[in-house]
Order: sequence, then structure tokens, then C-alpha cells
Amino acid sequence: MTSTTFRIGGDLGIRRLGFGAMRLPTEPGSAREASLALARRAVELGVTLIDTAHMYGWGANEELLAEALHPYADGLLITTKVGIARSASAGEWSHDGRPDSLRDQVENALRRLRVERIELLQLHRIDPQVPLADQLGALRELQVQGKVGRIGLSEVTVTELGRAREFIDVASVQNRYSLLDRAHEPVLAACEAAGIAFLPWRPVAGAASGAAAELGATPARVSLAWLLDRSPVILPIPGTARIAHLEENLAAAHLRLTPDHRDRLDRLAEQA
Repeated sequence: MTSTTFRIGGDLGIRRLGFGAMRLPTEPGSAREASLALARRAVELGVTLIDTAHMYGWGANEELLAEALHPYADGLLITTKVGIARSASAGEWSHDGRPDSLRDQVENALRRLRVERIELLQLHRIDPQVPLADQLGALRELQVQGKVGRIGLSEVTVTELGRAREFIDVASVQNRYSLLDRAHEPVLAACEAAGIAFLPWRPVAGAASGAAAELGATPARVSLAWLLDRSPVILPIPGTARIAHLEENLAAAHLRLTPDHRDRLDRLAEQA
């Protein structure tokens, strides 16, 4: 039977099917009120993993989640990401793994989320212009100071993951992955071998509809069920701005695929 829980870093227990907050509107007005209601509904439905990032609204998404959910329920993990900065002149984003910048982004995240410690902090991208030891060293220092609990990575190769593990204990990896997009299969395999949480972003991209009708479920729900079945280290974080979609997505935790369904979905992926 597929387990519905996972311990990130070996000790931080969460439910595997989480929520990605990137799509939530943050501007004042009715759209923001709907975002606040959706975040609260996610927790009501049992979500214990919510993913955000400095890049999502340049802090506005973190502030939205704090407004909606602080003080946080026991066991609720809000993970955020740093390492991307916006140009003050052009407004375009770029990598920024300079230690001072990473420390500044973490301090701002602590303030926006209204916490003293970020239990899971992820490096949004490895900055190719900054030595990896410097980037991870800065995050490790924040971990030693008690401001960061666990450190994760995003959009990394197997080689980059291996190099990073020479400097830190990697608790999670967040790469693009779905039923029809398995370019990072080797990274998933490496994570599974090491017991590292694998958080696929865009987890329902290109969701197939064939098995959905047969199972009486939405294509997204079938795709999420496949991910949960695919590996015990996979923690999908589907995002939406609509409560109805949120409820449909979370229902994937209760959808059981037969071996025949899995085989057919795998063949479909091979043809994609």
C-alpha cells in the first residue's frame, strides 16, 4: 500500500501530497481574499507541506501565506526558496548565490513568514557564477545559527546533487517532473537511493485523460496518484488558485491505481 507520509531529512514528518503556492494572486482585493481562503482550506483538508519562494512576487507570496496561516498549525511545513534576485533597473530575474545575498533573502523570509526558523530552505537555482562551496557554506552557516532547519536544492543534475552532498546534508530536491515529463528520472533515482525527498514541480503537466475516464477521476488527479505510486520519496506540490481544483487534486491521495493502470500510464509516457 502506498504510504501517504514521508519524513524529510529523516525526521520531519509530513503528508506527501502538498500544495504549491506560486499561482496564488497576492494583489489587494477579491483575488487576494480568495487566495487567503484557499490557503486556509488547504490546511483544513490536511495539507502539511506548502511550497513558496522569494521569487514568487518577490516576497509577496510569503507574506500572503503568513497572513493566511500564522500562527501556524502544529506540523505545518512552509518551505521557501532563495537564490534568485530581481534587477532593480530592468526588473528581470537572475541567479544570485552570493553569500551576502542568500543571507539577506533568508532574513527577509524569516520576517515575512513570521518565524524564527525555516524548517526546510531550498536553493532555487545553483548560481554558476559563484563557487558552490560558498553558496552552500552560507546556507550551512544559517543552519548552524538555528535559522534554517534543513537544506534542499532545486533544478539540479545528478552530478550537482553529488557535489552538493560533499558540503551539506541534502534534505530535498525540487525538479520538474511528471507522468509525461521524466527528463529528471536519474535525479529521482539518486534521491530514492539516498532517502532524499523529491518535490516535482509542474507535477500534472500534460496530464493524460485516457485512464481518467475509466477511473472516474480528473486527469490531474490520476497523474498525481501515479506520482504518489511512482516512488515513496515523491512529494507532489500541485498548485492552483481555485478551491475546487485544490479539492480535486488532494483527492488523489485516495485514488488507487491497479497494476494494469500503472502499466498503461507508463506506456503512454514512453510514447510522449
